[in-house]
Amino acid sequence: MADIASAHFAQGQREALEVAEAARETEWHYPSFVADLFLGRVRHDLVFPYPQQSPEDKRVGDEYLARVEAFLRAQVDPDAIDRTGEMPPAVIQGLVKLGCFGMKIPKEYGGLGLSQVNYNRTIALIASYCGSTAVWLSAHQSIGVPQPLKMFGTEEQKRKFLPRLATGAISAFALTEPDVGSDPAKMSTTATPTSNGEAYLLNGDKLWCTNGPVADVIIVMARTPSRVIGGKERKQITAFIVEKTMPGVEVVHRCDFMGLKGIQNGLLRFTNVTVPKANILWAPGRGLKLALMTLNTGRMTLPAACTGVAKQCLAIARRWANERNQWGAPIGKHDAIAAKLAGIAADIFAMESVTWLASALVDRGDVDIRLEAAMAKVFCSERCWRIVDDTMQIRGGRGYETADSLKARGEPPLPVERMMRDARINLIIEGTSEIMRLFIAREALDAHMHVAGDLLKPKLAVGLKIKAALRAGLWYARWYPQQWLPAGMWPQYASLGPLASHARFMERSANRLARATFHNMLRYQVRLERRQMILMRLVDIGTELLAMIASCSRAQMLQAAQPEDPTPVQLADLFCRQSRRRITTLFQALSHNEDRREYRTAQAVLAGRLQWLEEGIVT
Repeated sequence: MADIASAHFAQGQREALEVAEAARETEWHYPSFVADLFLGRVRHDLVFPYPQQSPEDKRVGDEYLARVEAFLRAQVDPDAIDRTGEMPPAVIQGLVKLGCFGMKIPKEYGGLGLSQVNYNRTIALIASYCGSTAVWLSAHQSIGVPQPLKMFGTEEQKRKFLPRLATGAISAFALTEPDVGSDPAKMSTTATPTSNGEAYLLNGDKLWCTNGPVADVIIVMARTPSRVIGGKERKQITAFIVEKTMPGVEVVHRCDFMGLKGIQNGLLRFTNVTVPKANILWAPGRGLKLALMTLNTGRMTLPAACTGVAKQCLAIARRWANERNQWGAPIGKHDAIAAKLAGIAADIFAMESVTWLASALVDRGDVDIRLEAAMAKVFCSERCWRIVDDTMQIRGGRGYETADSLKARGEPPLPVERMMRDARINLIIEGTSEIMRLFIAREALDAHMHVAGDLLKPKLAVGLKIKAALRAGLWYARWYPQQWLPAGMWPQYASLGPLASHARFMERSANRLARATFHNMLRYQVRLERRQMILMRLVDIGTELLAMIASCSRAQMLQAAQPEDPTPVQLADLFCRQSRRRITTLFQALSHNEDRREYRTAQAVLAGRLQWLEEGIVT
């Protein structure tokens, strides 16, 4: 039975990998800082000087943020939304009038046409105040219909839907199913061509569809008839634009979550929904690739939102650490709390540095940001969760108490408890931290796969393997020695002043990361895809390096603007010192770890051999 289960697992994993691989962007048309980092190259031109908004774009953003902030203060009660679980219609209408539902829609289609930086600034502002409101807007245009429609829609589709979406029609994106999370190979929703070929019949259920219960227009992913490619059947996933007025669209259930109580998220059912062929977005079979490419830019909203929440936490923690006295002094004067405050401040500086760097690269349009966006999502969501946790610890019992309860007994209704509930989903939504790390690892290995991928194919003919070996050997004969040459020793970072040593460490570590990636490819070969902990450590090293260089570059920019203010450099220095310790530990863990013991223990848990640990509980 174990052999059969193992065979089924291997077959399912191969099928899932094939579907995911077919949906990948296989070409790198533009440079990527992170992709080059894993090859031991540091693209200074992509991070130095740190990108700044043009004066005109900043003026547009400043004016818009002022209007949004005034509306939030006057019209939005986050605690009432959390308490009732409902977003007041007046709030939605107010957001519509402000143009918030059309922030990313081009002006020619009735939207505001904001830059990525200004859009993310707006989301950060809103998320710092009300997570539910931020999710309504981000689900609508970061991953909802506007983004993929802008990228892949026909002109006719854009003119039909974008003006509606800019003026209040709500949109959603339906990919996940009750039995399908991160494995699209198991997708069961189908779209069957009608007899005349002019439409498709859509059938299936979609779960956790944010905005779904109230959406007017939904992007729905469904399996269309398979194609035979190279003698092998290939599953096809296609994206359809579905309107809620189409017969057969049903909201089965509105989901209730730990946090974000004011969002609309639910289980949708599609029963023989007739969708015109003209509503296919991009092309048949391109749905999963569309989803992945949409998320490359769309997930940039999460780092911005997390940064806004983290900054709110810092404001709360700072005030309380000054006000609360214990043992004759404010708690912020005690080492234990001071260390938390310093860590929060340093992490926020790095979060901002990564977020605004990646956002600016999106606006440049000549940089491939799929890795930068994924790393920003992982880095900022995990740092935000730690910051919220530290803020609750600093606030103590008042952090655990609800804002309504605090207000009822006469204390400031600081919503740390709500912020913690709202923040936890960020490590899961739009790709769990674990899935994101595996995605980053696959993309980061792409250059090596182009060079040596054929050598990892067990069924490749001997003659072809010899040719592949010669080709790879020539490439690595040039590349590999370069990873041992002294890096970061010459004074190219002198302009960074006290941060120069960190930048040089980063450059040396990039070479070490490239070597470690190559060594593990040689060691594990085709088995590397299953050594997930190794891959995740490599990704975490790369993420720390990205945050370090972004922080140093931004600190340099801020110091040049205000030479009398040393705090940006101090923050970058503290973050880099902490990051260097983490990087050193991660490198050591590549070869000295407990991965196999942990895996064996986990299998013992699954097999029921450790059920005695569960005794003494009520289940």
